[in-house]
Amino acid sequence: MTTIQPTFDDLLAHLERQRERGQVHYDDKQQCWLVLGHPEANRVLSDPATFSSDLSELSPKQDELDLLQRGNFIGMDPPQHRKLRTLVSQAFTPKMVAGLEPRIAELTTSLLDATEGSERFDLIDELAYPLPMIVIADLLGIPTSDQALFRVWADTLMSSEDVKPDVSLTEIGEKAIPKVLPTIREMNAYFLDHIRSRQLSPREDLTSELVSAEVDGERLTAEEIVGFVGLLLLAGHVTTTATLGNSVVCFQDNPEAAAEVRADPTLLPAAIEEVLRYRTPFPRLARITRSEVAIGEAVVPAGHVVVPWITAANRDGRVFADPDRFDIHRASNPHLTFGHGIHFCLGAPLARLEAKVAWRILFDRYREISVATDVPVEHVNPWVMVSVTKLPVRVRHR
Repeated sequence: MTTIQPTFDDLLAHLERQRERGQVHYDDKQQCWLVLGHPEANRVLSDPATFSSDLSELSPKQDELDLLQRGNFIGMDPPQHRKLRTLVSQAFTPKMVAGLEPRIAELTTSLLDATEGSERFDLIDELAYPLPMIVIADLLGIPTSDQALFRVWADTLMSSEDVKPDVSLTEIGEKAIPKVLPTIREMNAYFLDHIRSRQLSPREDLTSELVSAEVDGERLTAEEIVGFVGLLLLAGHVTTTATLGNSVVCFQDNPEAAAEVRADPTLLPAAIEEVLRYRTPFPRLARITRSEVAIGEAVVPAGHVVVPWITAANRDGRVFADPDRFDIHRASNPHLTFGHGIHFCLGAPLARLEAKVAWRILFDRYREISVATDVPVEHVNPWVMVSVTKLPVRVRHR
């Protein structure tokens, strides 16, 4: 029996039905509190003392998972989070990210050169996937020749067949872990080998910077660095891949906006922010309450799972006028796509830069970019991630 893949519109409709039950309410099927409003989600993300990011109790204990999570500060609370984030921030600086612009432009040009002479290609395969993957692999000093392997890892970890609106996070985790453990073992061994090689022989790369970074005389262990390297390599590239693909879809559906940006490139940063709001790559986050707490009009007991739906928060009509309209001229766009508070995405500046540079070159190179209509565009299950996996485009060269 063939399973019909839900669409992004299915997700939006589901979230609006949920919103009718209240901006914050308990869902018996998912066994958690759904947070749909923007101020309410912002409240959850702003208070790590009450809303813990440590979700390890939801998953069965596995040594392989523990190793990968040890340096993954997304799933940590203070003070451990502060130590790791501070150490990583020493190496992953805004200046370092800004300095990558020429390299991003060079890579974008080179990748598009490889399609020269073709009026049709898959934008994900030829640009949106390899561009951020090569940038991050270069940063970490990891061979870009292994990018096919990294894509297999990402596809496995983002497996979506068991993720449905009526299934609890605990059940999803229990079903997913046996499927992903072999991949996680492979990743752990790969990253540990790379990190230990940099401990023995440092080079000019981010992994070597992480190995040598200190806070209060402390350095990260190889085991702690595994989680961050894995996070940056996999989560870091899929966000940019999703944003580039989603922006093509948004521009295809809103040709007047695409024409405006093409005519006035200064509108590009605002357009990218609207893409991030309108088609949020990671639709939801999760927290656990450490004490009883009021969120909006709801009172949530201690020890309960709380799920801020970022997709819903980014379409809250109390914050965003006409939220279902793609509007690159929004006077204010306080979307929560990259999170908020201490867990605000460290890679956000890089994702924004990659998208801006790639689109600047795409507009300069092609006088027309359109989605091919003879084959379907393929998507990830939107309950897991709002992202395009196959995106055939037709282009007209200048």
